[in-house]
Amino acid sequence: MDSLTHNKDRLTHFLLAVIAIVAVGLVLKFSKPVILPLLIAWLLSFVFGAAVDLMARYRIPRTLTIFLMLVTLFGVGYVGSVFLTSQVSSIARALPRYQERFVLIVGDILTRFDIAASPLADVNWRRALEGFLVSVSGSLLSILMNLVLVLAFMVFILMGQPRLGAKIKHAFPGELAQRIVSTKDFVSSQITRYLSAQFLISLATGLLVWLALTLLEIDFALTWGALAFFLNFVPTIGSIIASVPPILLAFIQFYPNILHGVLTLVALVLIQNIIGTVISPKVLGDRLDLSPIVVLGSLLFWGLLWGVVGALLSVVLASAIKIVCDQIDLLRPVGVMMGSGKKFQSGGRDEEP
Repeated sequence: MDSLTHNKDRLTHFLLAVIAIVAVGLVLKFSKPVILPLLIAWLLSFVFGAAVDLMARYRIPRTLTIFLMLVTLFGVGYVGSVFLTSQVSSIARALPRYQERFVLIVGDILTRFDIAASPLADVNWRRALEGFLVSVSGSLLSILMNLVLVLAFMVFILMGQPRLGAKIKHAFPGELAQRIVSTKDFVSSQITRYLSAQFLISLATGLLVWLALTLLEIDFALTWGALAFFLNFVPTIGSIIASVPPILLAFIQFYPNILHGVLTLVALVLIQNIIGTVISPKVLGDRLDLSPIVVLGSLLFWGLLWGVVGALLSVVLASAIKIVCDQIDLLRPVGVMMGSGKKFQSGGRDEEP
């Protein structure tokens, strides 16, 4: 009887957990217009908050520093929106030309291999590509359109940061308050370190891709570099998605000469492998590593909820959650399970005779 009751309790807890997850997902889904700008502002506050604190040490007024950063961010957002609009328009205008070349290439290949009919004959590539461009640009433009809301949230967050430590010390007993403040500071520094390093790595990836494609004379090299920068925030899958369009374009652009296509493939594979296997582990370290299952789950969860923007933020959010869990005793097992476990595996090997 006790065993049956215990099993019923476990089933009840499991069902309640499933209901809670679904409820949270629905809340996040329908509150996207407010939650997403707030989340972006919270993440940006870690990076820019460190710069504001640094300027405050040199007696530069905090309000002035925040104002200058807001102007800079707004300018970057405006330039980004103009760039995005112009690039999407340029690619859309060039689509008919590339579609004609693609049809000729497919026809030539079918003739050489004596294939009667093309399995891709009924596919409207132009409409498919135009729909893809519209969806991607719409997702990115949604961020730019909400830039004012993001900046407003970030102002309130940055203005309230200096008083947060004092409020914690007055709200909790001495030892507990000190522990909360130290944990908060460590979590903030770790998230700031991760976001800054990931931004620099993504920037380096985008610049290298742009430079390589420019040297190879691939059309829209700057666009593919920007795409590599954004999608580098999504590990493995992002780099693959960012590499496919310029490689296909290189083969179409210079056909029947496939040398440019092969060189483009080799260059992008080298860049992504050097960045992903050499530079990223050295810069980010092993303390922020995530299990591949966690990365995939986070990508699917946030991508399902918030589309392209959620996919871009998925690993950043998973890393932030892991950092927080690692610093809270009650949640530390969750942080351990979210990690890849490499350090425990190597530790186990070291202990073996």
